[in-house]
Amino acid sequence: MSEKSNGISHGTRCVALVGPQGSGKTTLAEALLFAADAIPHRGTVAQGNTVSDANPEARARRMSTELTPVRCNFMGDEWVFMDCPGAVDLIQETHHGMAIADAVVVVVDPAPERMLALGPIFRFLDDRKIPHILFINKMDGASGPVRDLLAAAQRQSSRPLVLRHIPLMENARITGYVDLVAERAYHYELDKPSERIPIEKIDPDTADDARRALLEKLSDFDDALLEKLLEDIVPDKSEVYRHLTQDLQNDLIVPVLIGAAEHEHGVRRLFKALRHEVPGPETTAARLGIPTGKLVAQTYRVNYAPHVGKLSLLRVWRGTLKDGETLAGSRVSNLQDGAEPKLGKARLAAAGPGAVAAVGKLEAGMAGTILTETGQTVPQNWPQPPLPLYTLAVAAKDRKDDVKLGEALRKIAEEDPSLSVQQVSETSELQLRGQGEMHLLLAIERVKRKFDLTVDTHRPQVPYRETIRRGTTHHARFKRQSGGHGQFADIKVEISPLPRGSGVTFTDSIVGGVVPRNFIPAVEAGVRDNTARGSLGFTVVDLNVRLFDGQYHSVDSSDQAFRTAGRIAMTEGLPACEPVLLEPIYEVRIYVPAEFTSRVQRAVTQRRAQILGFNAREGWDGWEEIHVNMPESEMQDLVTEIRSISQGIGTFATTFSHFQELTGRDADKVIDQRKSHLTAAHA
Repeated sequence: MSEKSNGISHGTRCVALVGPQGSGKTTLAEALLFAADAIPHRGTVAQGNTVSDANPEARARRMSTELTPVRCNFMGDEWVFMDCPGAVDLIQETHHGMAIADAVVVVVDPAPERMLALGPIFRFLDDRKIPHILFINKMDGASGPVRDLLAAAQRQSSRPLVLRHIPLMENARITGYVDLVAERAYHYELDKPSERIPIEKIDPDTADDARRALLEKLSDFDDALLEKLLEDIVPDKSEVYRHLTQDLQNDLIVPVLIGAAEHEHGVRRLFKALRHEVPGPETTAARLGIPTGKLVAQTYRVNYAPHVGKLSLLRVWRGTLKDGETLAGSRVSNLQDGAEPKLGKARLAAAGPGAVAAVGKLEAGMAGTILTETGQTVPQNWPQPPLPLYTLAVAAKDRKDDVKLGEALRKIAEEDPSLSVQQVSETSELQLRGQGEMHLLLAIERVKRKFDLTVDTHRPQVPYRETIRRGTTHHARFKRQSGGHGQFADIKVEISPLPRGSGVTFTDSIVGGVVPRNFIPAVEAGVRDNTARGSLGFTVVDLNVRLFDGQYHSVDSSDQAFRTAGRIAMTEGLPACEPVLLEPIYEVRIYVPAEFTSRVQRAVTQRRAQILGFNAREGWDGWEEIHVNMPESEMQDLVTEIRSISQGIGTFATTFSHFQELTGRDADKVIDQRKSHLTAAHA
């Protein structure tokens, strides 16, 4: 438990650091830890020695690959910073970090075109009324005026952006800033705290205009402040700070600060703003509707640590969690530090309100589960996993590890709910699905590291079907003579096409007992046996088989003989029915900012898509929805192309629509590949 300077009691406060990939979130986390004297020196992403990016996948890629909390104490206050991944593939991790945070710092580059990536982040925050600050990073490399950056960012936010700092320029280079609220000026010092300089050296008109704009935005939410401005009464600084704190905590405004985390520019000023204005866990718990109770915590992530097992990562909302306490009906033992990058390596004596902890052997359900002493619930507003956008077929390199692989993938998907695993019976493939190629490759690397399993991957097979264009009749006889009873069955069938989507039906038209009733189900079973793989090599659909005549032998006929005859009838009859390939077609709704619509249209047309229409995306200002039908075979890397067109923020949703005929060279290629695959499988 810690105290703010104003005497208000707080528990540990949690701030999520989010933003587009490469904006400097991990560097900012490192600078905040250094400013709080939590680390003796700052690491760098390039050198792979930062505190938060401790896992091998992050260091190999020089990017955050999972949600990582780090802890520090700044001026008597306890803090946890959630370093969230910036890659769009890993958005679920970022959503979880924002969902449990008291406030969020959105980090962005000083480039107007990069502000477009803030749209989905701001929308998530505003939908959940999460207080957030915009930190424009890397200002030492900025080339344009701040007002252009602010205007570009404002187009992505439904909340007004309130500029709190303006830069100081010397020889077209930013050398410091003016704090508009404190009315103080600071000169950047390389790799150390900024130096305060006399405010009198600053052009008063520039600072006064910017401060007036700040106050006018605050006055939109307070009539008393508006009256003072209309009467040219200058409000006290304490009053301005009060409005900033109140409006931030109510998610009415987005304060904007500037700096360069790599050189510690503006980092301490950001930290002090957080210290004075970010709400504590009690306020956040009320916003989230966390129930009251002696001890209440919430799972925000599950982690399977090597040699440790399952750990449930929790944020404590009420009470103090320690060994011996009861949570979700289980006794807590071996409480671990949830802000230790190497989970399971550090014991924790106790975790009070707002703190993060890791608990082993706790049946705490999925991420988002709220835990009380006796039970658990899942809130309705917890972020749901996005729909899968990319798929890989996976298999253990050593086939004897297939069962072990299935269990490992289940655990990896429990860690990251935006991953899913499915066994596809039609292609006999185990498929791993997620948000992009990098997302799935990261998951496979974790399987190797955590479970010592090597996994082979390949592009998943498309579950084509085949059907027939015309009907035929066929006479099939199965006769085998051997010592004792022989085998005999004789049938005549009519094979006819059905409308698309009808499946396979079987009709019995036998009269006079030429095929005894007890053998007819065996004929149907034989027919269905051979619809699993037709003459083109795929599952056969949309036909009817009518049994209308036959013969039997009182001694040699049997269920097995008539089942074999049914198979023969299909094997020999289907090639005479003009078999045709069917490919699965999906209804795809693509979502991108309107400025990218024409490029996406050209891209999907080249993928044989049929464009069905365009609409404004509901609730998303400036976004469009492109509605198309697209073959499944063209969708494998669709997400990669859409993201490359739309600066990484475009996405789509799919639902199966129908099957349609595929002919010509495309069909011939598919059939040849299928034959090769079946030959290799039986080699």
